[in-house]
Amino acid sequence: MSRIFTVSVASVYPHYVAKAEKKGRTRAEVDEVIEWLTGFDQQTLEKHLADGTTFEDFFAAADLNPNASLITGSICGYKVQEIEDPLMQQIRYLDKLVDELAKGKAMEKVLRG
Repeated sequence: MSRIFTVSVASVYPHYVAKAEKKGRTRAEVDEVIEWLTGFDQQTLEKHLADGTTFEDFFAAADLNPNASLITGSICGYKVQEIEDPLMQQIRYLDKLVDELAKGKAMEKVLRG
């Protein structure tokens, strides 16, 4: 099992927000991306962050967007569409969405609209 599975989403979340804000995006946009991927509403997302939910439990509770499989490309040197472990792939989907947001991609493109 990868160490990231047992890391709390709340411990990584500030890094997602900082990465986006450094490029002129907002925390609300990061939340929108997370909510699109997981199916969580704002209140549920906030609860997971407050509770220190691990990535494993976070994605176990998620209702993954049916368009998540449209997320392709490389993140951390791996092609997300080729990652075999479903949980690792979901974590990398999230990384990729935040990355695209930070790179200035239009929200409708990030959300595969």
